[in-house]
Amino acid sequence: MPSRRIPPIWLMGLSDSTIGLTTGIVVFVVPQLLAARHVPEARIASITALAYSANFWAVVFAPILDVRFSRRWYAAVFAALTAVLVFISIARLDHLVLLEFALVAATVTAALSASALGGWLSAICPQRHKNTLSAWVNIALICGMGITSIIGGELVRNLPVVLAAALLALIVSLPAVIFFFMPAPGPDRRLAGESFREFNRDVLALLRRREVLIALLLFASPCSSFALTNILGGLGADFHASPGMVSLAGGAGIFLPGLLGCLLFPVIAKGRPLRLLYLANGIVGALFTLSLIVLPHTPWTFAIALLGEFLFQAGAYCLQIGIVFETIGQDNPLAATTFAFLTAATNIPVTYMMVADGRGYAAGGLAGSFALDAGVSLAACLLLGLVLHLLPGNSYGATPEVVAALPQQE
Repeated sequence: MPSRRIPPIWLMGLSDSTIGLTTGIVVFVVPQLLAARHVPEARIASITALAYSANFWAVVFAPILDVRFSRRWYAAVFAALTAVLVFISIARLDHLVLLEFALVAATVTAALSASALGGWLSAICPQRHKNTLSAWVNIALICGMGITSIIGGELVRNLPVVLAAALLALIVSLPAVIFFFMPAPGPDRRLAGESFREFNRDVLALLRRREVLIALLLFASPCSSFALTNILGGLGADFHASPGMVSLAGGAGIFLPGLLGCLLFPVIAKGRPLRLLYLANGIVGALFTLSLIVLPHTPWTFAIALLGEFLFQAGAYCLQIGIVFETIGQDNPLAATTFAFLTAATNIPVTYMMVADGRGYAAGGLAGSFALDAGVSLAACLLLGLVLHLLPGNSYGATPEVVAALPQQE
């Protein structure tokens, strides 16, 4: 542990807000602004999906974060690059190719900043406070998405676009100020080539573990992706919702269900198999999505859709992290690689389902998008439930060895 005193746990957790602020811009603000410029929904969904896809393939660059420079240096530099790319994205909304490139690059740099910060926080936070830190990191993600979802569109609509872009870039970079109040252990001096070789070797070792393969099967499937949350921002006009209503509902839809999900998860999951709960969350969420088809296309239906979809997505996210920790166990020499690899996999279905939902909308409007999303999710949940039931042993929960190794609550 470093000798320098660490700041409050809640403040260290909130330092991870940059990725949430950026995600809010990518999946809610930009789709809303492009829809106002009459860009086809299928094109908007494709742009959003491509940008969001960087959340899983950016993991291939993660080994550089343990090489040469301190993690504080990497976290700060990538946060600054994210701010610059956000400025370019908002300032060049009429240039779709440049916008697409900037959004993808911003997602990559935000993910790398968050990864560097995650390794850094793990090194300086005492073990007894890590559960509290995890909660505040999740709150930072949720609140960051909510903040930019609420104010991003309003800034662009009410201010000169360059000024609005500059303010959003400043907001995205602000959490990095906290970095200067946190102790930074020295860097790893390995060569980059050695780091990448070790990363590839560790990934191959992971794929030989049953628990990891089951988790990957769940996370890569569309059973609980709730990708509709990432395209609803561009569909407000279909519900006759004003731009202000879209921004307000989007922010509230992220804040309230996200915080509620964080509070309810420990209670609902206590003593229950997380993999089974993950499938159940997907099934109930798919039925909710199907129910939206019969509701009238009003602003209140838009608000209900956002709140419900974000609630089930928040539940899915909590369950994913719980399954990841359950899979890692305790004193796992591949803990960091396992965490990075599995959390990257959770973004795969969100990406391809955004494209599919956009195609569903192009073919059948709102009903087509909702029916496709819910139908694919429901079918995947039922199929995976059958597969896990047929596998030998208890595939719905962790193996006894992993359960025995899990850290106990203090």
